[in-house]
Amino acid sequence: MAGGGFTTTGGGGKDFEAKITPIVIISCIMAATGGLMFGYDVGVSGGVTSMPPFLKKFFPEVFRKTVEEEGVKSNYCKYDNEGLQLFTSSLYLAGLTATFFASYTTRRLGRRLTMLIAGLFFIGGVTFNAAAQNLAMLIIGRILLGCGVGFANQAVPVFLSEIAPSRIRGALNILFQLNVTFGILFANLVNYGTNKIKGGWGWRVSLGLAGIPALLLTLGASLVVDTPNSLIERGRFEEGKSVLRKIRGTDNIEPEFLELVEASRVANEVKHPFRNILKRRNRPQLVISIALQIFQQFTGINAIMFYAPVLFNTLGFKNDASLYSAVITGAVNVLATMVSIYSVDKLGRRMLLLEAGVQMFFSQMVVAVILGFKVKDHSEDLSKGFAALVVVMVCIFVSAFAWSWGPLGWLIPSETFPLETRSAGQSVTVCVNLLFTFVIAQAFLSMLCHFKFGIFFFFSGWVLIMSTFVLFLVPETKNVPIEEMTERVWKQHWLWKRFIEDDYVKDEKVANDKGFDPASQL
Repeated sequence: MAGGGFTTTGGGGKDFEAKITPIVIISCIMAATGGLMFGYDVGVSGGVTSMPPFLKKFFPEVFRKTVEEEGVKSNYCKYDNEGLQLFTSSLYLAGLTATFFASYTTRRLGRRLTMLIAGLFFIGGVTFNAAAQNLAMLIIGRILLGCGVGFANQAVPVFLSEIAPSRIRGALNILFQLNVTFGILFANLVNYGTNKIKGGWGWRVSLGLAGIPALLLTLGASLVVDTPNSLIERGRFEEGKSVLRKIRGTDNIEPEFLELVEASRVANEVKHPFRNILKRRNRPQLVISIALQIFQQFTGINAIMFYAPVLFNTLGFKNDASLYSAVITGAVNVLATMVSIYSVDKLGRRMLLLEAGVQMFFSQMVVAVILGFKVKDHSEDLSKGFAALVVVMVCIFVSAFAWSWGPLGWLIPSETFPLETRSAGQSVTVCVNLLFTFVIAQAFLSMLCHFKFGIFFFFSGWVLIMSTFVLFLVPETKNVPIEEMTERVWKQHWLWKRFIEDDYVKDEKVANDKGFDPASQL
């Protein structure tokens, strides 16, 4: 792996030499296990909430609805329960709160330590969930898992973007999303197996096996090195230089090191990063990051992934069949994310987002039409052929999301913020993502009850809106070094350059007046 050398070209004629070193690959793989934990949490909740023993113990009202002889006749409303939705969504509400604390630790304590804290939260949450005797223990466990999600989603994408050479930054960053998809698939397979366990305790195994990715993340975070950006930002210049030399696989690191020192100087002058991120020059990154997170959730993907077994049950699949269908969509999710790893640094971010928009819009419209004609509220006429077509269309939708909005919703924000606002920017990104994940998780089953098949028309309308946003307002960032984004991306965009130029002219004048020389930090 160490033999693949290349030169990363920055703006202004700067060449940053870098090789694809084993330490970079290993560090990225271990850090990305945070995504494995996140994905498992997403996938496991939908499976256990479709298991009768779990529903009978914690949600008896829903259990009574789903038992045919006692249940309601409405196909779309039998899982509509606020408590059941809270079980899923409480994780994301806790993550939303935790991300503000994670922003501080990422900036002051480093990316590595923040990932370690996330791993410890995950282990605590798994313990509570697997041993739950009542709903309170279950919710406490989900809240601890949510804290882990908040810390991991804050630190891991930034870690991956900073440690990777710019030429393969997109591919390595998407390891996080790939592990999310592996986590979802692993959870679906576990749910399919544990549902067959006699005695009604299979759900404990499903929730308890989350300990595997939790331990992997904790172990990985204790072994990896922190990023040069983080070390230099905290004043540890010699250590940062040493790590930079190791991860780049070359002694010719001076140009990149000096640029990191300069970025660190600017970052350390910012005493209030959350206030700074609201400045006019940071408006483009902030607007795009917030929009991408909102749009990512309004594709409808998490509604499908959270509740895939429940959704397929609603559409007339029996319990085993619904879990099996969820496994299929999980496998498609993994394979399509691998496509993204291969293509993101070749085709670019915009191309993947726009192509996926067309594919997601088409597939959701087809599903809505089929359900509108074949699955009525109090009766169903979904033949095997149409049922298979629904699964195929859901897989087409999932594949499009997996090579576009899934990974790129995390990649683009993590690579576009300057160092002085990177932790704050990632915090806002995670916060908005978890807020709208919570909204969708809490509302989806109620929306399904009231919108019925129209829920797919609702999400397809949002896909049309977000594709238009990408077409006009999201610039291409492939192969651009992170610290060169301002010059090579934002100042070249037809709209965003208006926000950048005036502020940077002012700041450069102040820096020149102070006579700062990055080399003085050596």
